[in-house]
Amino acid sequence: MLSGLRIVIIGYVWPEPDSSAAGKNMLTLLTAMREQNHDIVFMTAAADSSHKADLGALGVAVECVRLNCDSFNHRIAEIRPDVVIFDRYMTEEQFSWRVREVCPSAIRILNTEDLHSLRQARWEAVRNGLPVDQACKNTLLAQREVASILRSDVTLVISSAEYSLLTSHYQVPASQLLYFPLLHDVQEAHTHSSLPDYEQRQDFVSIGNFRHAPNWDAVLQLKQHIWPLLRKRVPGARLRIYGAYPPKKATQLHNPAQGFCVEGWADDAWQVVSHARVLLAPLRFGAGLKGKLLLAMEAGSPSVTTAIGAEGIAETDKWPGACHDDTDAFVESAASLYADKPSWVAAQQAGFSCLRAFHPDRHIPTLLDRILSLTGDPQSHRQPLFLQHLLWHHTLSSTRYMSQWIAAKNQLKE
Repeated sequence: MLSGLRIVIIGYVWPEPDSSAAGKNMLTLLTAMREQNHDIVFMTAAADSSHKADLGALGVAVECVRLNCDSFNHRIAEIRPDVVIFDRYMTEEQFSWRVREVCPSAIRILNTEDLHSLRQARWEAVRNGLPVDQACKNTLLAQREVASILRSDVTLVISSAEYSLLTSHYQVPASQLLYFPLLHDVQEAHTHSSLPDYEQRQDFVSIGNFRHAPNWDAVLQLKQHIWPLLRKRVPGARLRIYGAYPPKKATQLHNPAQGFCVEGWADDAWQVVSHARVLLAPLRFGAGLKGKLLLAMEAGSPSVTTAIGAEGIAETDKWPGACHDDTDAFVESAASLYADKPSWVAAQQAGFSCLRAFHPDRHIPTLLDRILSLTGDPQSHRQPLFLQHLLWHHTLSSTRYMSQWIAAKNQLKE
């Protein structure tokens, strides 16, 4: 049994499980580690957040760290971690060389959340009027992100599609990757009496952090193209849009007379989704897994989305609801699903079945076993990784010396 490791997690931001799927994913990771009785320290240089999870209640120690400061080196040396997990490639760039310098035997794990370079490339393609499958994969950002992956001992990849991209296009060794998706647990009660039935639900719902570019683009697609057509098909329904950090440009779209209701923060995302009849997610670009769609399955709410939304979760022709990139087909399926109870029930049950692939019991033991094997003999794992040695020899020199220059400059100011 794997237990008693000293684990440091360096967060890019504070975990906010009610704000984003990434926040919920980080909390799941922390909870799984604590359940195995590991000693965990969560570090971050991010500004404080009133929406952050109460990590102390989980038994996780919390520390703030400074960027470009040798105080981190001193502290990490005191902790002497067995494992260090970097939240996103930017954190790995900033802190991994320090960890490697002070604690060379510590296992370095990168948690991607999603491939930022893929999301950015797809966004650029959409803005240039190109289909997302023509997005450039060999960008400077991709070079940075893949370099971060190659420097790490193992990288957690949440999407099977991204796992395939990393191994086939970027030639990342499978020994440095671990498929670890967003985890959702459907309780048996959720499929029966505790969930509102078809007649008890009303309206359409859309949900997603407004600071996330794919979500904001989806809101605009709903407002400008989809909802005007859908409202004509289902005149008595409303579309309720929820999400963290709604900007003024979003709240200005609120128009109850048109049935377009920008609700903003959801105190309980599961509650608002489980009381809606259909979830809409017209995502034109993005990466990773879409937590809102897994949440919809958990809440028993069929969804209508796009190929980007379905990516890594299910085949488009087997989606628990409907999957279309064409606006007219999207609207037709949403209206039909909303009005046809037998189709709605079938889609709901298909969602429950789909969600089984994301049950924690399928993935957490694999993660813990991988960590155990790495901590047992890290050098055997690292020895054949030529590109890892090459990158450590060259590519982080600029980051390292720039950070040291900033640290020296800051000392002169103090």
